[in-house]
Amino acid sequence: MRLLEYVLVFFGLVGLYIAIHVPGGPIPVLLLAAGLIVVYLRRAGVRLLRAGALRALPGVLLLWAVVSVLAVVAVAAFDRDHLFDLPRREPLLWLLIIVFYPLVSVYPQELLFRAFLLRRYEPVFGTGPAAAAASAAAFGFAHLLFGNVLAVLATIAGGWLFARRYQRTGSLLVVSVEHALYGITIFTVGLGQYFYHGAASL
Repeated sequence: MRLLEYVLVFFGLVGLYIAIHVPGGPIPVLLLAAGLIVVYLRRAGVRLLRAGALRALPGVLLLWAVVSVLAVVAVAAFDRDHLFDLPRREPLLWLLIIVFYPLVSVYPQELLFRAFLLRRYEPVFGTGPAAAAASAAAFGFAHLLFGNVLAVLATIAGGWLFARRYQRTGSLLVVSVEHALYGITIFTVGLGQYFYHGAASL
């Protein structure tokens, strides 16, 4: 029954949302879902913030730095006109994204695709790679909203990384920081065009 629920929620409802183009973008829906999920997780006794897990941050930062350098090299090689496009052309918008993206987009997504999904569907997928794959698949599918293959492939990879990190640390804070760092890299180096539709950004 929970497997069916997983499919209906993360593919049925999300697919319907993508298909009907709900006005206002996904942020209001994400924030509403996040509020409900916090209530659910508190009742389930799940601890969302584990300060001790911050010892994982050096590894997080090292991997992020390597990926960020590779992203700069890739954009410079294949799409030089867009390299650092957003901070160069719209610095105020870039700053607003840096400040608000982690709060109104990243944290609600991590609540939904990591804390809730991995807890709710543990009886179906367990606590290992299968569960991480389920999280990554749902996360990538949701990014069909942006209508391009790069967004989907990148978020499948990111979804796997964040899910495995959450499984190891049990800290939503750590995975939210990691997710925010990669998002900031995307919007900074010139890949934001694939992940940003004005107020509809995820």
